[in-house]
Amino acid sequence: MSGHSKWSQIKRQKAVTDSAKSRVFSLYARLIALESKRANGVVSAPGLAAAIARAKAENMPKENIDRAIANGASKDAGSLEQVVYEAYGPGGAALVVDALTDNKNRTTQEIKHLLVLHGVELANPGAASWAFTKTGTAFAPNEPLVEVAGGEEEELAAILEALDEHDDVQRVFTNARGYESTD
Repeated sequence: MSGHSKWSQIKRQKAVTDSAKSRVFSLYARLIALESKRANGVVSAPGLAAAIARAKAENMPKENIDRAIANGASKDAGSLEQVVYEAYGPGGAALVVDALTDNKNRTTQEIKHLLVLHGVELANPGAASWAFTKTGTAFAPNEPLVEVAGGEEEELAAILEALDEHDDVQRVFTNARGYESTD
């Protein structure tokens, strides 16, 4: 009866959920570190408070939050910077990729490679952002939304999934109906 033990099933399920939590926690740790650096470690600063609230909503442990705040506030903290990439996907859907990185050149090449694998190329800055209105740190798509159907819908879903799996990508916004934003 190989492979039928209860512990094996629990172990596999736990590994899947733990890897998903680890990815989400690392995204929030980077965001908190960046906001902490901007706010000089002042926890009551609006940007840092919002980042902490979002992390707590995902059940991020207090120790991890405190470590990220200390990491961002320290003088020898790595220089994280926020970058925005733009592209056009299947069906003419505009994509805006919000990333947080410590090496802009590496991240640009990785995002470019990811998009090329799916038949999409990076656009010049401002080429796709016209289709969105910036609201704080998010991009809300302007009306009308682009209709994507059939095989193009599957291609767009594959692109969004690949971008979401990248460690530096914080959020991906698109103006395709049904895919307005992914967090």
